[in-house]
Amino acid sequence: MGSSPAGAGGVGMEGAERPVGLAGGAGVAEAGVAEAGVERVGGATRGVPWREGDVAGMREALAVAAGAVATGDVPVGAVVLDASGVPIARAANEREATGDPTAHAEILALRRAAEALGTWRLTGCTLVVTLEPCTMCAGAMVLARVDRVVFGAWDPKAGAAGSLWDVVRDRRLNHRPEVVAGVNEQACADLLDRFFAEHR
Repeated sequence: MGSSPAGAGGVGMEGAERPVGLAGGAGVAEAGVAEAGVERVGGATRGVPWREGDVAGMREALAVAAGAVATGDVPVGAVVLDASGVPIARAANEREATGDPTAHAEILALRRAAEALGTWRLTGCTLVVTLEPCTMCAGAMVLARVDRVVFGAWDPKAGAAGSLWDVVRDRRLNHRPEVVAGVNEQACADLLDRFFAEHR
């Protein structure tokens, strides 16, 4: 497992500065855990097995994310997989490109998946995203009824899937997706690191 985006200061991916990493901190998998994500529950961690399509989905999300740099958007990419693991929707951040404050990769991918399936209920689907979702995106995943959320790098300044908040597994809600973290974490972190280093 690699480290999350690291560095000094920050207000999260959607703020003016870059995410701050969790390298070596609580919630990071122990050395040698290569085949499991890390699920943070009440400050504890436990391995969550990756599925066959999770790594391939993350590679695709990374490729989509890289395209966001051309418009000055933070390079976050998301892919929605159907119940059989086939990608049905892809998106990168488009806030700068469109001037839409809600145009996060996850929101756009969920909208496109709903359009592709002809229903807002994305039951059986997995959303794969390169950075831990924010509160808006985590809430949208719950409302869309996705079965699983798979992400790469942690975002301790704005993350809502186990870092700062855990919206997706809030027991007061009527739907709680499974969360798998740390899939291709280092590559996801590196992409963000390069972007923020060039935009300081």
